[in-house]
Amino acid sequence: MYNQQVMQQLSQYLDQLLEQSDAQHPAWNMEKIWQGTPNKWNYIDGCMMTAVLAMYRMTGEKRYLDFVQRFMDGFVQPDGSIQTYSVEEFNLDNVNPGKTLIALYQSTGQERYRKAMELVRSQLEQQPRTKAGSFWHKKIYPHQVWLDGLYMAQPFYMQYETLYNGKQGCLDSFKQFQTVHDRMRQPETGLYYHGYDESRSMDWADPCIGCSPNIWLRSLGWYLVGLVDTLEAMDEQMYYEYRWMKDELLQLVKAMLPYQQPDGMFYQLPALPQQPGNYLETSGTALFAYGVLKGVRLGYLPSETAQAAEKAFFGTTDRYLSIQPDGSIQLGGICLVAGLGGPTRRNGSVEYYLSEPVVENEAKGVAPLILAFTELLERERNE
Repeated sequence: MYNQQVMQQLSQYLDQLLEQSDAQHPAWNMEKIWQGTPNKWNYIDGCMMTAVLAMYRMTGEKRYLDFVQRFMDGFVQPDGSIQTYSVEEFNLDNVNPGKTLIALYQSTGQERYRKAMELVRSQLEQQPRTKAGSFWHKKIYPHQVWLDGLYMAQPFYMQYETLYNGKQGCLDSFKQFQTVHDRMRQPETGLYYHGYDESRSMDWADPCIGCSPNIWLRSLGWYLVGLVDTLEAMDEQMYYEYRWMKDELLQLVKAMLPYQQPDGMFYQLPALPQQPGNYLETSGTALFAYGVLKGVRLGYLPSETAQAAEKAFFGTTDRYLSIQPDGSIQLGGICLVAGLGGPTRRNGSVEYYLSEPVVENEAKGVAPLILAFTELLERERNE
């Protein structure tokens, strides 16, 4: 039996966040709260909706599905248009909520969700690409591939193609993982650089290999979960591709394990544990916990790797999940955001990654921890 107090606290924590949130005021989107700007269609909310839907599937409690539908209906109009979403931004982050549209269409049969997911799919038809065929991360970041984007776009792309488009784009989706493996993997560690610039024009891009200079934990977590979720959406008849993805997942997990700390967590810069100012970070550790637990459940990873995932989960809750004096529950240790380019300080340096704010109750940490929680509930149910 797992620590029941922690499990109960997490359930209460999710309810606390949902009670405080609607489509215009998500309590978990610290970027919008700090900016004081109206909410828009975004990947952060998409991550939370994925987690809430996982709770619905795990518990069968319809209130979770109802919440997701109310939240998404704050953006999805009866004609299938999506308020504040623009295909022409060509931002892979905005593809992430498309998975929720598929889930709602499957659950409700409402045409608005089918039309909306087709609108999101139309972005990928026109998304700019590198010469090697990878989607640009965003139109404003030309020629760039970020690990984040594999999670943001590929599970939706693979699922849509498998279910609704005769598998026409499945091979294209798969090849984008291969390209990342070939261009962004650090041979000596088996870990992956955060970003790649095919043009080598960005200040952060190595002139020889085109990669950013450091390994960032959350980007590894995005890539790991991108592999798991895309595999789940993949038809096993893609015999070679399916097995390649499973091996890629296993090799990534093996590469990360030496950097797991004794308490189960990983550092913000996992390959530099002795770096002054480095810290044990929630979101990337939670992504590891979720991705590995789900990978074990679906048979992609050996069962013994679940121990490392459970250690990551409870190491995170022991350190960063706390009850406040007013009785509310808080999750800390979450890097607010990290990117490449844009403001000049986003140069991929050690100093940059350690300078971004560390916050509480932000969905980039909350959502993967809740997803890992649902995987633990599933394991407990089957023991």
